[in-house]
Formats: sequence, C-alpha cells, structure tokens
Amino acid sequence: MAINKRLVLDSGAIIALARNEHGARSVLQAAWEAGSKVAIPVVVLAETVRGRPDNAPVNQIVKAVGDYIEVTEADGRSAGHLLGDKPMSSTIDAIVVACADRTGGGEILTGDPIDLRQLAAGNPSITIMSL
Repeated sequence: MAINKRLVLDSGAIIALARNEHGARSVLQAAWEAGSKVAIPVVVLAETVRGRPDNAPVNQIVKAVGDYIEVTEADGRSAGHLLGDKPMSSTIDAIVVACADRTGGGEILTGDPIDLRQLAAGNPSITIMSL
C-alpha cells in the first residue's frame, strides 16, 4: 500500500492502533518506513484520551506519533463550510478534514470512511484510507 507524504490519524485509527489491530499497525508501519509524516489533529485527542489507567494503549500511540495538528479559527470556519454543504453533523470529522487540508493534505486513516469521503469530496489533496 502506497502512503502519501503525510498520514493523518482520526479517532478510529487511534483506537484501532491502541487495540493493536493488524491493518492499522501495517498502515502506520508502512508510513514510517516510507518516511511519511504522521500526525494527529489535536481535536482527535478529545475523542480518544480519557485519562484512565485502561487508556494507556491510547496514550502510548499518541506519544509514539508525537506530531499534532493544532486547530485554528480558519479550521473551524472551514469545517463549518464543509458541514454546511453536507447533510451531516460530524463536527470533529469536518475539523479533521479541514486540518488536513490546511496542512497540505495527505491520507486520513479512519474507521469512518463514508462521512470523511463526503467531507473531503472534491479535495484532490486528501485521500481517505479505510481501516
């Protein structure tokens, strides 16, 4: 599987990695081996980090990736525009797409490809990769 120069992880990808799912681990390993930048939008932390002892695998993934995409006002506005054009209310998914777009695009690894594909439709810099 070919990985673009950037791999963006959404909450489904983080959870799959924390559960040690082979498909997710293979994609992450391939990205690192290809020298791709791997990043997590900060908003994804709100969906995945719970601060409990049983959350240790999630924290290990977050720490191992170590690169985060900050959310800006422009990302919020862009996400709002994306949602305004679609019959959905996936605010965090829209912010993930907006962050990926602002930072140069790439592939978004997700367990929710349908919503993300709708949000990224028409954006040639973003590819959605399903787990």
